[in-house]
Amino acid sequence: MTARILVVDDDKAFRGMLVEALLEKGFEVETAGSAEEGIRLAGSGGFDLVLQDVMLPGMSGIDAIPLLKAADPLADIVVMTAFSSKDSAVEALKRGAYDYFTKPFSLTEMEVVIRRALERRRLQSQVQALRTSLEREGPLSRIIGQSRAMARVKEMVERVAGLDADVLITGESGTGKELIADTIHALSPRASGPFVKLNCAAIPENLLESELFGHEKGAFTGATATRRGRFELAQGGSILLDEIGDMPLHLQPKLLRAVEQKQVERVGGAKPVTFDVRIIAATNQDLRERVEGKQFRADLYYRLNVAAIHLPPLRERREDVAVLAAFFLESIGRRLGGEPLSLAPDAARVLQANDWPGNVRQLANTLERAAIFATAGALSAKDLAQALQRGPDQAAALPRPEPGQPLRQAVNAFEKGLIVQALQQAGGVQTEAAKLLGITAKNLWNKLQKHGLDPEVCLQSL
Repeated sequence: MTARILVVDDDKAFRGMLVEALLEKGFEVETAGSAEEGIRLAGSGGFDLVLQDVMLPGMSGIDAIPLLKAADPLADIVVMTAFSSKDSAVEALKRGAYDYFTKPFSLTEMEVVIRRALERRRLQSQVQALRTSLEREGPLSRIIGQSRAMARVKEMVERVAGLDADVLITGESGTGKELIADTIHALSPRASGPFVKLNCAAIPENLLESELFGHEKGAFTGATATRRGRFELAQGGSILLDEIGDMPLHLQPKLLRAVEQKQVERVGGAKPVTFDVRIIAATNQDLRERVEGKQFRADLYYRLNVAAIHLPPLRERREDVAVLAAFFLESIGRRLGGEPLSLAPDAARVLQANDWPGNVRQLANTLERAAIFATAGALSAKDLAQALQRGPDQAAALPRPEPGQPLRQAVNAFEKGLIVQALQQAGGVQTEAAKLLGITAKNLWNKLQKHGLDPEVCLQSL
């Protein structure tokens, strides 16, 4: 569809030249010679962009910006000025303009700015379409992405959801495995039943068996009452075993028995308890490699891997970055109670250039941090660069030894702080954090267990 542009300028010669150039580029154009006339025309709606001079007879172009936005909320505004005053440009952006350029300008420069503004409008339309689709089509529309890779993921989710087969979801940290699990449950025949989740890496090894299978009163010190495990709590619904690759080896035979026989035995109990639960497992690890390394049972792997869904990392679907960012910014803007947020042109290039080792989770967290400290409604490249950094003085945030504190305690506290920082910098990706620390992924995993750290909780503390 051809974009419609409103040109507001009192200089007839300049206005005519600009209109001619825009028409040659294939745009539809209407003109106004004053701010008041421009506001009246904008009230009819249907414009994609307003190009408006700052120096106008009567009402100034800057004062007219809020009124133009009120008259046509969907149209972006780009101001033109012969005065390269930074103050007037900043004021225009504060009032709601998308961008500005100074006269004289090249037609190439003008086209770049216009194309960026129209691309922003297109992304906003996509976000609105996603929200409308969500309301109309339900859970599947929560999976955001226009790439071929995500189209395949959506197709697999839709196909698998109604089968009532066990599912294995793989992908790097932050790619959205839990969202996929939520969607599968919501679209399944078990949607009205409970959906119980358990992170196998976040629970101490000595408590994991009790969490999974439950325990009888008196089974161990502190077991003052009988407790049902997660499988029993999920009766009639689904259970998500997140980070299944971190399941301790000695518990895997018991889990295999539960998966195959649909029965569990509580810790300290002698009578099996039958359950009817769909199992969804997720991991950021390569389970085939763990099987080869004797760290994961082959029979359990094949039993869980009935229906497999792999989520690609964000760096392999860069075409989804812009629409994800637009979606998150709209949500963040509402949550922060301010105006809808957008990206300045230079910020979009930063987003596309970043590899996002923490994937969608890191993208969302970065945008939220940038939005909190941004001084304007459009996030700049500087805002994003600051949000992507580890922090102004993280070394000072590391715990300092207290007077008289035993050396072992001080060393452990310092090590824990370094691990948290590495996880935050790596966006929660454990393999990347291990590289930053100069240790193996296995050593990092052991240290996470030692300090009781959950990578997701570490990210939430940013």
